[in-house]
Formats: sequence, structure tokens, C-alpha cells
Amino acid sequence: MFSVRRANIDDLQLIVDFQIKMAVESEGVDLEEATINSGVGAVLKGEVTAEYWLVESEDGPVGMMMTLPEWSDWRNGVVIWIHSVYVRPDYRKKGAFSTLFEHLKNQVSESSELVGLRLYVDKGNHSAQQVYKRLGMSAEHYDLYEFMKY
Repeated sequence: MFSVRRANIDDLQLIVDFQIKMAVESEGVDLEEATINSGVGAVLKGEVTAEYWLVESEDGPVGMMMTLPEWSDWRNGVVIWIHSVYVRPDYRKKGAFSTLFEHLKNQVSESSELVGLRLYVDKGNHSAQQVYKRLGMSAEHYDLYEFMKY
């Protein structure tokens, strides 16, 4: 059985650790700890419009995701973007991410302002893509393009 809670500043190091593991595993990227520490801290201190959510078992936090809002003029509502998904390997395929996803899906269903959920996934992360498809998400509508300063 899992539960979901909004992360707080006491979760900073845990989230930094999860972020570092997630980046290496999903994209082969080594994050600079000082940079990610500042970035996660900005979210947890409310300096940016985003939230971290943790999924917990009786053993404590086993996974996370970050969410942020996007205004949709076409839908006259807010789409929640899911970022930085990570679940500890020993808790995968046991319902941890599904619990996080269902928590957000319920928020969307119960809100008059929220209209949907979106996420992006690395093209090579096939196992995550299969999870998202099983949860009813579709990859057929958009391609994501980006420009990054670094």
C-alpha cells in the first residue's frame, strides 16, 4: 500500500538523490549536485511555480515526481505537466508510480480549473513509455522540441 504527499523542505536531500539517480538511469546524464540542490530548493521554498510529490510505503519515500502548471487557452484551463519521475528500482512494477499518477488524475477529475496531464519522456526510455501507455496516456498528439542554453 502506498500513500502520496506533497514534499517539503525536509525532503530536499532525498529529492536531490532521486534526481541524480533518475538522470543517470533515464538519460545517461550526470547532474552537478550543487546545481540540482539549488533547483530542487527553489521548488521546495516556493520560489518557482512547481511542486514535488512523494510516494511512500511503510519504508518511507520510494518515488517522486515534480509537477508544474501550463495554461491552455484552447481548453481554458490548466494542464499539469509531470516532470522528474523516479521510483526506486525495488519498488517498480508494484504500483508506486500508478499511485502518484492516480493521485494527480483524481485532482484533475475533481477540479474545475484543471483539464489534463502531460509529460515528456526520453525517446530511449521504453520501459517508462510502456508504463505511461498502460495508464491510458497517449504519445500520438505532439512531438517535443527544445532549445537549451546548456
